[in-house]
Amino acid sequence: MKTLPFITFTLFITSKTFSQDLSMYEKKEFIIGRDTLRYRVIYPLNFDRTKKYPLILFLHGSGERGKDNSAQLVHGGTLFAKDENRINYPAIVVFPQCPSNSFWANLKERNIGSPNPFVFNIFGEPSIPMELTIKLVKNLLKEKYIDKNRVYVGGLSMGGMGTFEILYRCPKTFAAAFPICGGGNSESAKKYAKRVNMWVFHGAKDDVVPPKYSEEMVDAIKKNGGKIKLTLYPNANHNSWDSAFAEPDLLPWLFSNIKK
Repeated sequence: MKTLPFITFTLFITSKTFSQDLSMYEKKEFIIGRDTLRYRVIYPLNFDRTKKYPLILFLHGSGERGKDNSAQLVHGGTLFAKDENRINYPAIVVFPQCPSNSFWANLKERNIGSPNPFVFNIFGEPSIPMELTIKLVKNLLKEKYIDKNRVYVGGLSMGGMGTFEILYRCPKTFAAAFPICGGGNSESAKKYAKRVNMWVFHGAKDDVVPPKYSEEMVDAIKKNGGKIKLTLYPNANHNSWDSAFAEPDLLPWLFSNIKK
């Protein structure tokens, strides 16, 4: 595996405080050779291995990177741990953690202060965390209790960028995706536009990852025949995930999707 060069890249630093006990997320490690992907997973209430469940992959932002195997639950962990959501939308939810010296997406460069601070190199090798995450998903899909037609992915900020990239690298895997304040390479859209239904979120006042990155991806996916909608929050800055997680239709929409 090739390693991305380290780039100084701070999207959002968050307080590592939890509003709810998230201990029901089991700590696990996925190891290949000398590389380790730490992740947390939560199973449905009354989990029954003879039944089939949707799989949700969630990719965290830059501020939650590290190796504590906990910080990645700061944003989104509570949403999927709520009893009402576990009852109404039983699923297996996986939160991998990206190390502090890497990224989900392959960022070719960052031009600080320029109109285009993020450049995505989809044609290069995936980062080690992305490669491990892809292999982890493939490994999970071998389990009989995973509904292979209902596999979903979402993420915020750096994880929103990773969401667009994993769709490009695994276009036949996911039924739906919900990238939040992310972005990607518009050239990648044609590979998955018609395969994956998408709901994109962004804050109109985002001065960390400008909303144009989501808008460009939405336009590219539409041009390539994709089914996608964009929710742009007029007063939100970078933390548009708070509004996205509060959307009453997010989970009903997500779980209504079946792979094409």
